[in-house]
Amino acid sequence: MLAVVVLAAVGVVVWRSTARASGGDPVITVSRSSCGQGWTDPKPGTQTFRLRNTGAVTAEADLVDPATGTVFGEVEGIGSGTTRTLEVTLGNGTYAFRCAPEETDPIMGPSVRITGGDERSGAAVVPVTRNDLLKPLQDYKNYVGGGLVTLGTETDALQAAVHSGDRAASEAAWLKAHLTYERLGAAYDAFGDTDGAINGTADGLPGGTADVDFTGFHRLENGLWHNEDMGALAAVADRLASDVHGLGDSFGDLQIDPNDLGLRAHEIMENTLQFELTAHTDYGSGTNLATALANVDGTRAVLDVLRPVLGSRVNMSEVDTWLDRTASALRSAQRPDGGWTPVARLSREQHEKIDGAVSGLTERLAPIAAITSPRRVS
Repeated sequence: MLAVVVLAAVGVVVWRSTARASGGDPVITVSRSSCGQGWTDPKPGTQTFRLRNTGAVTAEADLVDPATGTVFGEVEGIGSGTTRTLEVTLGNGTYAFRCAPEETDPIMGPSVRITGGDERSGAAVVPVTRNDLLKPLQDYKNYVGGGLVTLGTETDALQAAVHSGDRAASEAAWLKAHLTYERLGAAYDAFGDTDGAINGTADGLPGGTADVDFTGFHRLENGLWHNEDMGALAAVADRLASDVHGLGDSFGDLQIDPNDLGLRAHEIMENTLQFELTAHTDYGSGTNLATALANVDGTRAVLDVLRPVLGSRVNMSEVDTWLDRTASALRSAQRPDGGWTPVARLSREQHEKIDGAVSGLTERLAPIAAITSPRRVS
């Protein structure tokens, strides 16, 4: 069973099916041939609908304003012959159910008019379509393409530093290149297996950090900060540079999923909480908080291309405030010499401030993932 999730922090609600329907709640039919039938007693206020899929394929159903397409509630994945519930609060206005069975164009059910109520409808959002995301996708792909060019130059410098045997120069070059890669977070799915080769960890490898399949930035980090022979690390740097240039050469042919933009903006910060603020991915450099700040930059880059789509759908001023607050909290861990305080050496007060900022930002990014998920509306 799925529950209604209210995300008041940014003024939107993500609706999913609930399980609190009673026997007297209206049963609304959903299928390829019949949508929205069964709503015979419209009334204002909070109410629960039972959405019954009488068709042969899985479907989704939205409760919308038929004139504007604004969505007041949605239920996804209604299997054939099953019933899901939807709870909404409705004020005066005109509403209709829009049904979208798999492999079929959405169909609009009959309009229902509600009058005489004092309550206002719950939060709603105008749906985002795949066409709405075409320009943001292209803009983001241009951003990532430029980032990969920079990354190629920086990994070449890292490779040269390792070959020179200068450990300090190699560590500085490693951090610069690694942070550039971390700013490209919304494209990782498009990178496929290459992401694991470039930025994978030793998790799950039989040999741990000594495993032959442990490659890329973290393999090099482990060697540099644990005094591994620089000559032996030259091959690791060579492999990393080769993988980065291979990704740059192939990126033009790769596709970023439209669902990934808003979703990754949220997941980037979720991963920051899980892996960077716990130092899970620290292989000796102690630079997790620099990585976390790069993740904030990467999230900001995603949101920047999505701003024309988000528009009035999201309170972006509040999101921006939390982006700035999080960046400021993370920068407090940077030492005057430019180095970074390892997570384990943070004071309790510092750790709580950073955790709170990243958690608050992550919470406010969650509805963006749902809002920017493209919907079929015609």
